[in-house]
Amino acid sequence: MGGPSVRGERHGMFGAAPGGDTSGYAGLVSPVLFPGASERPYGGWFDEVADALDAALRRRGTDPAAALEGVVVDRREMTILVRREHLPQVARALRDEPALRFELCLGVSGVHFPDQHGRELHAVYHLLSVTNGSRRVRLEVTCPDDDRHIPSVVDTYPATTWHERETWDMFGIVFDGHPALTRILMPDDWPGHPQRKDYPLGGIPVEYKGATVPPPDERRSYN
Repeated sequence: MGGPSVRGERHGMFGAAPGGDTSGYAGLVSPVLFPGASERPYGGWFDEVADALDAALRRRGTDPAAALEGVVVDRREMTILVRREHLPQVARALRDEPALRFELCLGVSGVHFPDQHGRELHAVYHLLSVTNGSRRVRLEVTCPDDDRHIPSVVDTYPATTWHERETWDMFGIVFDGHPALTRILMPDDWPGHPQRKDYPLGGIPVEYKGATVPPPDERRSYN
């Protein structure tokens, strides 16, 4: 396996914004590390999935080296790093190839790494194969903060319409080709995307559809 991937810095014990770290370790600086790309053989069934995906993409006229950035196998989990323009082809191959058959997309998660320049926003897709023994893989796609576009996979996994809407709502990633990319939690006229790490905390009551949550600085009192 290659060296770890650095995705930012954590300041203080908990990474809180200035003024919010009460741990006494405000001067502590540590890197945010993720596992780096793995090398063959991955072990177990991970090599079977990688080989089947490579073959399926070639049959569909897509060069695997152009479509995939790499594979991370860590803690007995497999993450396939996909270049965003090839996401629809990769998703379709994973769903339809008999040796793969990842029929279910269980969700789409957004992640914001503001210090990872050019790759600030990540969308992570969690796939499950019922046919092939409940195997699970994860697809990870990135886009820069100044070009927040990733192709939608609703044509392949229709239920992701809800998850892509939530990821747009919370992180601002635009899923091109989505049939109705509108807010799903926040009011339609809400400014900004609340789960981004540059979103301000405190002072704003959060008005979810159907409920109101007080701002963080008004939720409890300290005696």
